[in-house]
Amino acid sequence: MVNGKKIVVVLPAYNAEATLQATYDEIPRDIVDDVILVDDASRDRTVELAKMLDLKTFTHLKNKGYGGNQKTCYREALRIGADIVIMLHPDYQYTPKLVPAMAHLLATGHFDVVIGSRILGTGALKGGMPLYKYISNRFLTFTQNLLIGYKLSEYHTGYRAFTRRVLETLPLEENSDDFVFDNQMLAQCVYYNFTIGEISCPTKYFPEASSINFSRSLKYGIGVLYTSLQFLLSKRRILPSRIFGPDGRKLNL
Repeated sequence: MVNGKKIVVVLPAYNAEATLQATYDEIPRDIVDDVILVDDASRDRTVELAKMLDLKTFTHLKNKGYGGNQKTCYREALRIGADIVIMLHPDYQYTPKLVPAMAHLLATGHFDVVIGSRILGTGALKGGMPLYKYISNRFLTFTQNLLIGYKLSEYHTGYRAFTRRVLETLPLEENSDDFVFDNQMLAQCVYYNFTIGEISCPTKYFPEASSINFSRSLKYGIGVLYTSLQFLLSKRRILPSRIFGPDGRKLNL
């Protein structure tokens, strides 16, 4: 706990057997109250290893996608009373050692959302981020900052922390089950006037780390631009979208 707040780390997993142990070993259990792993129909021994580590483990019998996995992660974290939920990829691309910093920024009330930015500092390219992904990251972030009217160093990191109030407020069930879920969620945070903090996050790219190929990246980029356009039209009340609307479906607890 931090300041009396229950801290839960969620691990959206898919074929994470090779990296799960290393990720788990670095999670600071002195402040983390629970760790939840949601397996999205992996083809390896992710589930067996998670149970050996005594993690609270939930299994999708059919693959629901990255966004669908996160929905289960947040739903189950809220069900066990989480006050702060930190989403950490079990592929060891992001260091778990930043969990305390992210948790404290939320528990002290400074922010509602905290993201680990690969762009702050000089870590992205040094960590092995492909050049085309770095360039597309910078272009999409610049475009989103213009359309959304916010200022973040990036919108595409997978290392995020949220207060319970954020997860209970956002219409997350309206979001995609694919990779663009991440981007939709951050846009929703801005739309609902939640404060977002950033910390510099070193990252590693290696064969076992999860990554999407060029065609999936292109699909994601188009989804990001579409999300930004939806935000702008909804904000100006020109064409409301359910992912930003008050009647949008929230997580069913």
